[in-house]
Amino acid sequence: MAELLLQRLPKGASLLADRGYDADWIREKIEDQDCTPVIPPKSNRIDEIPFSRRKYKKRNLIERCINKLKQFRHIATRYDRKASAYLAFAKLAAVRLWLRFYESAA
Repeated sequence: MAELLLQRLPKGASLLADRGYDADWIREKIEDQDCTPVIPPKSNRIDEIPFSRRKYKKRNLIERCINKLKQFRHIATRYDRKASAYLAFAKLAAVRLWLRFYESAA
């Protein structure tokens, strides 16, 4: 699935991934599209590969957001047959989370 997901990346983008995606062919596919891989190297990697720790920390925000969205049973179990209906409900859930955050911040 990684090869399918990496087909059309926007130019200049940074791709955040965990150590499980630390493979030379994945890094090459990302760099061939003029993008930057932000993937920490596995502990058994022989050659040292630099990565931005500052950018990698943002991955945690994304994972927490997805975890909050999965608290909605409708999203976690994917009841909808059509992708457009699923996306619409995911957007509604994101708005609800945003409103909850906005109310607590005000």
